[in-house]
Amino acid sequence: MRTAQLFSLGGVLLLMSLATASGAGPQGSALRYPQAPRSETVDDYHGTKVADTFRPLEDPDAPATRAWIEAENKLTSAFLEAIPARTAIKQRLTELWNFERFGVPFHEGGRYFYSRNSGLQNQGVLYTLPALDAEPSVLLDPNTLSADGTVALAGTAVSHDGALLAYGLASAGSDWQEWRVRDVATGRDREDRLRWVKFSGASWSVDNRGFFYSRFPEPKPGDDLKGANYHQKLYYHRLGTAQAEDTLVYERPDQKEWQFHGHVTDDGRYLIVSVSKGTAHKYRVLYKPLDRPDAPMVELIDHFDNEFSFLDNDGPVFWFKTDHNAPRGRVIAIDTRAPEPARWKELIPQAPETLDDVNVVGDRFLASYLKDARTQVKVFGLDGTFEREVGLPGLGTASGFGGKRADRETFYAFTSFSTPATVYRYDVTNGQSAVFRKPKLAFDPADYETTQVFYPSKDGTRVPMFLSHKKGLKPSVPAPTLLYGYGGFNISLTPAFSVSNLVWMELGGLYAQPNLRGGGEYGEAWHLEGTKHKKQNVFDDFIAAAEWLTAHKYTTTPKLAISGGSNGGLLVGACTTQRPELFGAALPAVGVMDMLRFHKFTIGWAWVDDYGSSDDPAEFKSLHAYSPLHNLKPGTCYPPTLITTADHDDRVVPAHSFKYAAALQAAQSCDNPVLIRIETRAGHGAGKPTSKIIEEAADRWAFLVKVLGVPQPAKTAQP
Repeated sequence: MRTAQLFSLGGVLLLMSLATASGAGPQGSALRYPQAPRSETVDDYHGTKVADTFRPLEDPDAPATRAWIEAENKLTSAFLEAIPARTAIKQRLTELWNFERFGVPFHEGGRYFYSRNSGLQNQGVLYTLPALDAEPSVLLDPNTLSADGTVALAGTAVSHDGALLAYGLASAGSDWQEWRVRDVATGRDREDRLRWVKFSGASWSVDNRGFFYSRFPEPKPGDDLKGANYHQKLYYHRLGTAQAEDTLVYERPDQKEWQFHGHVTDDGRYLIVSVSKGTAHKYRVLYKPLDRPDAPMVELIDHFDNEFSFLDNDGPVFWFKTDHNAPRGRVIAIDTRAPEPARWKELIPQAPETLDDVNVVGDRFLASYLKDARTQVKVFGLDGTFEREVGLPGLGTASGFGGKRADRETFYAFTSFSTPATVYRYDVTNGQSAVFRKPKLAFDPADYETTQVFYPSKDGTRVPMFLSHKKGLKPSVPAPTLLYGYGGFNISLTPAFSVSNLVWMELGGLYAQPNLRGGGEYGEAWHLEGTKHKKQNVFDDFIAAAEWLTAHKYTTTPKLAISGGSNGGLLVGACTTQRPELFGAALPAVGVMDMLRFHKFTIGWAWVDDYGSSDDPAEFKSLHAYSPLHNLKPGTCYPPTLITTADHDDRVVPAHSFKYAAALQAAQSCDNPVLIRIETRAGHGAGKPTSKIIEEAADRWAFLVKVLGVPQPAKTAQP
């Protein structure tokens, strides 16, 4: 999901580490849950009274909240550290994580740029080199910017001459970024500092004197991690000047939710402004000729009805990827001299597969499709003539293919569930791929296999699911299983490598990943079938996956864990409340758990596109029916649960997880443990240091080893 944050409540409550709810964990280990601060708050939603007992936890800095966080972390740490398997799991995670990882290179101004992590570095390092066979040099190492590795590189833009790097830094996992400018030749920063930037990149003008970017107004003191983000504006920053002197390029004070992305065309003739509202992939499009400073902004697409993603231009003719009259996507040309829809020209028609991404490189369209949630790449001429399909190594995900129309090469990364990303150089002229960087591994990917199955959901909809595991796993012998899902915001779950998932499979576990409605795997129609009043379809798809796995004897309920983050955390929370008897464990991460108040924090208002809003009477009814926080029933036996969140998450504010954890602990009627792990100096997940990722993964797998009865690992020697 793309955004949200925290709400402050005043008031000081004394908090004691005494139990108001208690339970015994597996094997009789008694847990005493900390007392959470409470209130008598009751909200009236269109005549329906809804209590918000744990409203004080919305203030992350209140003394009562901080004391509760400390007590919960102490309880969780004691539980996890007492699991003997945790040490071996962490050791194996560390061994496997220690391999080189490479980003997809890009080319600008006669230089190449790419990222590399040597293995256990907290953050990847940005390198540059003048030629592919030259020795790379370090351009920017974020690991030197903080002692704990929590300052991350969040965005880059290189000037057209390759001489300057504009880059954004994010601290402690926050979505807020500070942008700076570095001289590529010397590696020294200039004095430029741009603050209050969020959900924005940078696009240089062709004279290399400055760049376009978007920012929000400076928040009120104390609101930076919780206040709603409205009134983004598009600016131009001229090098060497203060941010206060930046030129305001475009704003809409009458439309507080509109957000703007400025992009300079490769020929330097136009500024393209894509306007979004919320998280829907539906954009208005404006443009401004840059050869005339006084030229007005021209509105080309004046509605939010469809996706119009700008690709490139041939003079005044603009190319777009769109779902207009094509829910699975197509490519069209719009001549700005005659922009009427009746005169739009279709270049690449809609295909049976979903068009996921398009780049213009080497006078060709490189079109990436999703074929049952795995990548397929086709090459077309600029007139739309099909030329060839890019040969990929197997069932997996290919990403990259960036570049400019004049380039004759591009780069892409290919990954699968058992293979980390290998980076390839692709010759656009002859269609040949060659390995650019390939990691050396401490395991053999051939020891694992992935299959794809299809199962019926509750309403008969056919849903695909990937199953990954060590070779030799037999469906007739139920295995510990992790069922992972997302199902929202038009986001597609495709095959991808994860060290933590590999360790799960080493433990004998099955990893299952269904492609639920609400995602983008089958185009906009698939997405809409999992939104607003149809959101229950997503939960039904996930529950049906669990039932299919147990019915086909891949696993049993006591061995089945469910997992998901952000919108996927909502998925886990909703399914846990609806079918608590179906799952052996639940791992909701940074979840959206309060569906009645999510839109009140940071960028949560943008999620109304997918969820709807409790401000609407009909949508309130749907939201209230599945909101995890509001559907917990005291006296119910819920599965063992480990909730994870972070105190600097300014996208899905931790109040969601705080309130859900407190309510679930109070409702729990059996011995199954309900724990919350609250990371400090971390956010929604982006830019999280490697050390913190390993610690969290070790805790998650140790928890499942204990509560699912997974055989405890012996120390695994490195091959």
